[in-house]
Amino acid sequence: MKSNWNYPTTIWVGENRINELSKACSNLNIKKPLFVTDKDLINLDMVKNIILDLKKKFSNLSVFSDFSGNPFGENVSDGVLIFKKNECDGVIAFGGGSGLDVGKAIAFMSAQSRPIWDFEDIGDYWKRAENNNIAPIVAIPTTAGTGSETGRASAIINKQTGVKKIIFHPKFLPSIVILDPTLTVELSPRLTAATGMDALAHNLEAFCAPGFHPMADGIALEGIRLIKKSLLIAFKNGNDLEARTDLLTAASMGSTAFQKGLGAIHSLSHPINSQFNVHHGLSNAIFMPYVLTFNKKLIKNRIISICDYLNLSKDFDSFLEWILNLRKSINIPHKLSDVVEKDKINLDKLSKMAFEDPSTSSNPRKMSIDDFKILYEYSLLGKLF
Repeated sequence: MKSNWNYPTTIWVGENRINELSKACSNLNIKKPLFVTDKDLINLDMVKNIILDLKKKFSNLSVFSDFSGNPFGENVSDGVLIFKKNECDGVIAFGGGSGLDVGKAIAFMSAQSRPIWDFEDIGDYWKRAENNNIAPIVAIPTTAGTGSETGRASAIINKQTGVKKIIFHPKFLPSIVILDPTLTVELSPRLTAATGMDALAHNLEAFCAPGFHPMADGIALEGIRLIKKSLLIAFKNGNDLEARTDLLTAASMGSTAFQKGLGAIHSLSHPINSQFNVHHGLSNAIFMPYVLTFNKKLIKNRIISICDYLNLSKDFDSFLEWILNLRKSINIPHKLSDVVEKDKINLDKLSKMAFEDPSTSSNPRKMSIDDFKILYEYSLLGKLF
């Protein structure tokens, strides 16, 4: 199966579509691309072969990979220096959330004179940007989680404050996305689980966020169904390309849908990611049932409508049971204390960071710093509301 979609951007879907990467660059008039991926992926044979093929077609190909997961602002700055030094005219963002986020940010910041933190997703800060000469982006995800390939923002950590910031501008959205399931078959069961739960968190929080956005709701609902259909299959058999395609699609759908809003799952996760370098999808998976039960009174009817679509018993508890059983089946820990040592956690600091996170404003239930402290405490103990 091969398809070309144009919502929210141009998306090329199907097996071996990576072979059309040079065509994607040509379509965007990119002649001197900067290939951006992280320091782990750059050493894989798959990536080496893609770069080798690109070098045959582009005499001025540059590569930047000096960063890891949960990237910092300095990583973006280093990439911009290489982009400008080599007079690049476009970015190929390749990899998981970090590779996509850094690549998108480099393309954007290559045209800016202000620091990256001036474009945090607050109010109309994005209007501060110089819109001319923002480089075009081709995005190729190798995990099915963040959905950054269809997002208009990047998550970047400010090293000075230790806070993960959401940097936003409409032109962060890549012009062409390639969803090729063959690039994800080597993803380990552990990362398949964590990234799949990340996509589930995006779709679920978007669906439960307050506000009127039927398009986002419809996309999120189908994204949840695809995850229910295929996450466990891909976890058990990474070579199942149909399941891999479903998960890639669900990840892109989640990012498309959460322009409606996210919620406390992400508010709780971002401080844990920046302070303890815990994988974002893993922390989202851990916090999911705690936030669901905390929000229960305000989202009960929404959850029941999800149950109807997923052929689950039409009540909140059946959905919660599905979440808990899914997590157990794919070896997701139940407690935060399973991944972070209790004595290293400063609850007051984390709770304040979570309260100030931009995802907090769209949580269905209004939050206080004390609410976040309780949620952290419950997740450490494994106690649901």
